[in-house]
Amino acid sequence: MAPSQFPVKDPAPSVWTASPHPLDDYQSTIELPGQCDVLIVGSGFAGVSTAYHILKDDPDPWSIVLLEARAHCSGATGRNGGHIKPDTYYSAPKYERLYGTRQAAELQLFESSQVWAVKELVDREGLECDFHLTRALDVYLDPDHAAQTYEAYQRMLNDGYFDLRDVSYTGKSDAERISGVKGAQCCFSFTAAHLTPKLLVLGLLERLINQGLQAYAHTPVVKVSPSRDSADFWTVSTTRGDIKARKVIFATNGYTASLLPQYHRKIVPVRGVCSHITTPNGNYSPHLPNTYSLRFGGANYDYLIPRADGSIVVGGARQTFLHHQDRWFNSVSDNERMVPDSERYFDGYMQRHFRGWEASGASTERVWTGVMGYTSDFMPHVGEVPTKPGQYIIAGFSGRGMPYIFLASEGLARMVRHETRYEETKLPSVLKSTRERLSSSESPLEKEFGTVWKDRAQTIPPRL
Repeated sequence: MAPSQFPVKDPAPSVWTASPHPLDDYQSTIELPGQCDVLIVGSGFAGVSTAYHILKDDPDPWSIVLLEARAHCSGATGRNGGHIKPDTYYSAPKYERLYGTRQAAELQLFESSQVWAVKELVDREGLECDFHLTRALDVYLDPDHAAQTYEAYQRMLNDGYFDLRDVSYTGKSDAERISGVKGAQCCFSFTAAHLTPKLLVLGLLERLINQGLQAYAHTPVVKVSPSRDSADFWTVSTTRGDIKARKVIFATNGYTASLLPQYHRKIVPVRGVCSHITTPNGNYSPHLPNTYSLRFGGANYDYLIPRADGSIVVGGARQTFLHHQDRWFNSVSDNERMVPDSERYFDGYMQRHFRGWEASGASTERVWTGVMGYTSDFMPHVGEVPTKPGQYIIAGFSGRGMPYIFLASEGLARMVRHETRYEETKLPSVLKSTRERLSSSESPLEKEFGTVWKDRAQTIPPRL
C-alpha cells in the first residue's frame, strides 16, 4: 500500500517560516463559501501567482477561493533557498537529447526570462521581499566534470542554437580568484536573483485578498468529485466542508498524486535539505556579491545564497543521503531530519570552501527539509488535466520552481480565464500536461537516480 502523500501537520520550520507573519493562519471567513468560480489548491508561488494573473487588470473579477493545507506558503516555496536561477546552459544538452534542439532552446529562453519577469512584478507591486538582482556562479570542483561541461558549452556555442550571450566562462587559471571558491576548476556566470520567498508570496497574497480573493489556511483538500454535477460544478471536499467550483487549479507540486491519482509516479514527492549559516560578526562577514552552485560532479551539487544581513543559505548535501532512497524519494516527511550526516555536512561549510572565511566563525544556525515535486520526465505539468475539463494543473517543478512558475502561471491563467488553448499561450510545448505523458511507462527520473541508489533492483521502489 502506498504511503499517504498529504502534507504532514508539523513541518520543521525553515529560516523563512520560523518568523511569524500576519497571514500565516489567515482565513477570510469563519465558514467556507458554498461555491466559487475558481478554486486553487495550494498557496505557494504557483497558486498565488495564478490567482494574481487571473485577477490582474480584470474589470469583471471572478470569485476565487484559495485553500492551503497548513499555514500559507509553508510548502516548497516557504522552504527553498529563495534563488531565481535560470538553467542557461547546463541542462540544455540533456534536454536536447530528450526533446530535440528546438524544445531545448525554447526552455532555455523561458527560464532566462523569469528573472526579469519577477523583478518587474516586485517593482510594479512594490513588494518588500529582499529582492536582489545578481550574477550566479556555477563553480566546478571536479576536473573531469569541468572538462565535460566546457566541451558541451563549446558545442552549444558552435551550433548557434542556444542564446548564450548572458553566459560567461572563466577557466582554471582565474576561476578560484574570480569565484573565491577553493579548488575551483572553472566557473560559469549568468544573471540571477534572490529574495525572501515567503515575503514575495504573502505580499502578493495580501494584495489579492484586498481585491476580493478568499484565502483559507489549515484547510486540507481531501478529494475532488470524479465528475461535474449537472450545473458543471466540481465538488471539492475539505476537512472543513465542501465547496463547489466551476474550475479547479491544482498548485500542489509534490502532493499532487494525493488528489490526482493519474499523476502517481509522474510527479513524485522528493525531499531536499537546506541550511542557514550565520557568523558572530553578522554584517561584518566576508561579502559575497554573487549566488553560487558548487558542482562536485554528477548529481552532487550545492546552491548558496548570500543574504543582505550577512548570513548564508546553503542547500544540497545530496552526497550524504542519495543512497538512502527511502529517506527522500517518494517522501513527504518535512517534519523529519534527513540523515545525521546531512546536518553535520554544513558545519564549517564556508571555511571549507571559501577563501577569506577561515576565521569568520560561521556556523550552522538551522537545517530543514522541504518537499519538492519531481516529474518522471523532468518537465513540469502545466495546463488542463487530461480528460478532466475544468481542472488545471501547475506542478512538478523538480526543484526549479522559482525560474519557472511566474510566467507558467501567466499562461495557465489565460487558459482558465479565457479558455485559451495551450498552444496559444506561447508556453514551451514540453510543459503541457498530456495523456501521452501520463500513460508513458518510462521514467528518466528513476533511471537517473537509480545509478546512485544502493540496490539497483529498487530503481522503481515497490511502493510506487
